[in-house]
Amino acid sequence: MPAKQESCCFTGHRPPKLPWRYNESDTRCLALKRRILDAVEAAYEEGYRHFLCGMAMGCDFYFCECVLELRRRHGDVTLEAAVPCLAQADRWPAAQRERYRRLLCACDFETVVSETYSPGCMQRRDRYMVDHASLLIAAFDGSAGGTRYTVEYAMGRGVDVVDVSIPGE
Repeated sequence: MPAKQESCCFTGHRPPKLPWRYNESDTRCLALKRRILDAVEAAYEEGYRHFLCGMAMGCDFYFCECVLELRRRHGDVTLEAAVPCLAQADRWPAAQRERYRRLLCACDFETVVSETYSPGCMQRRDRYMVDHASLLIAAFDGSAGGTRYTVEYAMGRGVDVVDVSIPGE
């Protein structure tokens, strides 16, 4: 596995917490995707070559797609899917499950944190990513939940955090 000092992870909200929900053609969503891509490119310029993604719907997918774009341009980029449990996408809408499978197949590495779902498996996934990175890119609006937990955990571990903030209403 790549060294922690050259690894970058991501956290961000799922569609129900985003102002545009699932409408990725919304200008605010397009602006966030651009900010995520800019942050990924800046991380690359700073020496980050390995990127970890939690593979959740919403912002994680945007991040994953940005890293895949970066990898198309730079052959030394690797992408790791940090999967909280094998059933992560089982109950998602069909289109989101297909997107998940396509993105998962495109990753260079897959780490399954827990074989089965448990109430704490998402947080274990988040801790795994932070513990294996020295930079966290966050698409965060300040609200309570998994993204806030991950940002606070990263700050407590001394991991640098870049906030690409979510555009409001």
